[in-house]
Amino acid sequence: RSSVKYSEIPGSPMTAAEKFRTLLRNDRRFDAEAYNFVYEALDFTLKNVVRKTPDGNQHVRGQELLEGVKRYSIDQFGCLAQTVLEAWGIKNTGDFGRMVFNLVEFDLMGKQEGDRMEDFENLYDFEEAFDVAPVFCYSREKNHWRVSYGPRSELKPSSSVRSK
Repeated sequence: RSSVKYSEIPGSPMTAAEKFRTLLRNDRRFDAEAYNFVYEALDFTLKNVVRKTPDGNQHVRGQELLEGVKRYSIDQFGCLAQTVLEAWGIKNTGDFGRMVFNLVEFDLMGKQEGDRMEDFENLYDFEEAFDVAPVFCYSREKNHWRVSYGPRSELKPSSSVRSK
């Protein structure tokens, strides 16, 4: 892995796309799609996990982002969430921290003084967090099936299909 820091790159200011391409050249551990997912998960987290403070600030701490990542992963990929993340090079919660700090280093994401890489380490185990099973729900009024996912350990075998 090359360790060229963004601040050490000479020349005129780079566009966000140029910064991103440089980041991907310097750190090949994670797929470009994984970084896109981080931004999508951040947006999901801001809308569904973090509450606005009275001053309107919505800073997302590492633990909050990882909760959003878990929920958004399951929402988007269901039972395949862990498989998709691993295909992108993401093996544990610490990898999300490494990606966030890569984005910060290349001025593609901001951080606050108290934000630390350690905030992302070992928050949950992928095997356990993404061990989900589908729960199917049928609405007779709408003649429509809907699927959601719940922790496999909390679902009873007979609870996988519900009717309204």
